[in-house]
Amino acid sequence: MSVRTEINKGENSLNNQSEAEIFRATDEFREDAHFASLNQYKNVYEFSIADKERFWSGEARELYWFNLWKEVKQGKAFNSKWFSGGKTNLSYNCLDRHLPTDKRNKAAIIWESESGESKILTYQLLFTQVCKFANVLTKFGVQKGDYVIIYMGVIPEAVMAMLACNRIGAVHSVVSSDLSSHALSERINNLSCKYLITQDYVLKKENQVNLKNKVDNALQNSTSVEKVIVFKRINGETKAVSEKEIIWQNEIDKVSDECEAVPLPSQHPLFSMFTNGPKGDLVNILHLTGGYMVQSYLTAKWIFDLKGNDIIWSVSDISWISGHSYSIYGPLLNGVTTFLYEGVPIYPDPDRYWQLISKYRINILYINPTTIRALLKLGNEWVFKHDISSLRLLGIKGETIKKDTWLWLYENVGKGKCPIVDTWLQTETGSAIISPLPGASEFKPGYTGCPFPGVEIDIVDIDGNSVKEGEGGYLIIKDSWPSMFTASKEEKKETKLSCWKQFEGNYFTGDAAVREKCGFIKIIGRVDDVIKTAGNRVGGSEIEKILLTHPSVKEAAVVKRSDEIIENAIVAFVTLSNVEGTPLLKEELRNYISEKIGPMAKPDEMTFLAKLTRLENGEIDRGLLREKAKEGLKELSGEEAMHQEILERLREDYQKIHSG
Repeated sequence: MSVRTEINKGENSLNNQSEAEIFRATDEFREDAHFASLNQYKNVYEFSIADKERFWSGEARELYWFNLWKEVKQGKAFNSKWFSGGKTNLSYNCLDRHLPTDKRNKAAIIWESESGESKILTYQLLFTQVCKFANVLTKFGVQKGDYVIIYMGVIPEAVMAMLACNRIGAVHSVVSSDLSSHALSERINNLSCKYLITQDYVLKKENQVNLKNKVDNALQNSTSVEKVIVFKRINGETKAVSEKEIIWQNEIDKVSDECEAVPLPSQHPLFSMFTNGPKGDLVNILHLTGGYMVQSYLTAKWIFDLKGNDIIWSVSDISWISGHSYSIYGPLLNGVTTFLYEGVPIYPDPDRYWQLISKYRINILYINPTTIRALLKLGNEWVFKHDISSLRLLGIKGETIKKDTWLWLYENVGKGKCPIVDTWLQTETGSAIISPLPGASEFKPGYTGCPFPGVEIDIVDIDGNSVKEGEGGYLIIKDSWPSMFTASKEEKKETKLSCWKQFEGNYFTGDAAVREKCGFIKIIGRVDDVIKTAGNRVGGSEIEKILLTHPSVKEAAVVKRSDEIIENAIVAFVTLSNVEGTPLLKEELRNYISEKIGPMAKPDEMTFLAKLTRLENGEIDRGLLREKAKEGLKELSGEEAMHQEILERLREDYQKIHSG
């Protein structure tokens, strides 16, 4: 049985005379864990910070390098270069490296669709298919350094496309299939992309979503694309409809199944991702080959305590950073099996997740709090119908989790025996930066763990001074880390990136946090204009720009407010151009956003105002709008209220300096 203790019955750092519940892994789990005690973690962490280069060098040597690096780390902060002079290939390390071992005939990917269709790809079979598709890309002109957009659902062919790009040195940018044709064309134009890989249809709740139609619409506003490779998800006509179009199935068996992995410099761009900057605007960033490979490998291994026979299910769209690092690259680098599912959590049956865990004997489930809350609301009977005893570890990502949700997951899904690793990562960080290490750490509901070895973090006030235990501040990462992002090809100067300017020489994450006495860190929310909703980052300014293109809209401002289910709700305030503000128009504008960006950006609430109040400097008074957005909400109490008060203060201080 797990050990459950209640401590700190005296003064708590936030609430006097409160009880803190602390959980630990079972003795059985710790016996076989990569980290078996807190002292072991502390010793490794202290060494990793005292001698970062030696630490990261030792871990990087577990992977294959065509040429070893000359320097582990060169430069500081934004200008850091990791494993400089080294040459490697991510596809080689995910595939070729395992083929001479007993992993050759082991499942690399298990995939199932909501339709019941399934596939199992061994490491050998995945290697063969990746080599073939890499040759297809080369045949049609894709070269080292070219940008390739992948606009696909969660299917094995999307993973093959990513690994094929790695193999030949092309730079992939995976765009969520939920995004609209308008959002896709924006990304194509930003990258001046010449190659795009897609599929005809995505299955969702028995609907066949026409992805190819969205691509065709996007290309009407994008002239750079020369070739579109289409995987036919639905059986039917396989004839190309234009000179640009190439049908995957028509080409894959015409090429060789041999393709040597290209040795790539550590600094070679691996993939591009689009995220939202501090003002909520769309930003393109890059992750580089050597550093990202090493840190995604190590974080997957230690945070999820990966063992050779594990099957991990990271419930992610593959376009997310958690999908890249913990659905695909991290597991494959470690030679374990990753499970992919095309579908939603409660369809076609409310117990779909538990069916799949039982069917495939999945060991590790990595999931976001919004999904957990949806499953919780369905009731325990759906969980208890199935044998999910194969689970040995649970992970949380995406947004903060409330204590009661954490406890439900621990007691009903983990059966009181599975450690829960509550991770913190961003698109910019590339990998999890803060997390418990399951055999070593204690667990506190709603709190992340300690910094990952080799990464130094701090929580500081607006002047950059470390805050005391129990106080709130701004979360920063000191200096740099191997899987750090770099700017896009047009944006190379540190001075243009405000996340590196606010606390000089350190990366400001945009998040506020509280650190407690036992080392627990509570992420309490973002202080900038980025909206974190249901695990997605959405740009308020991006929504505003789209609203302003609608003929009925004169002015628009978008803010966020706390929400029990999705962490933050999107609230839009709009002034109109000589039209009546009817409920029908509200719904039209909400759907307009969904069509132009995607459903994740659809405002939860929309309010029509006669005018938007402005500050003395002419900017919209967003503080006032945030207060309006909270009107009518239930008052928070206890720790939640304290954290919200801290967040509002930090946000106000940050916004004053940032706007100035």
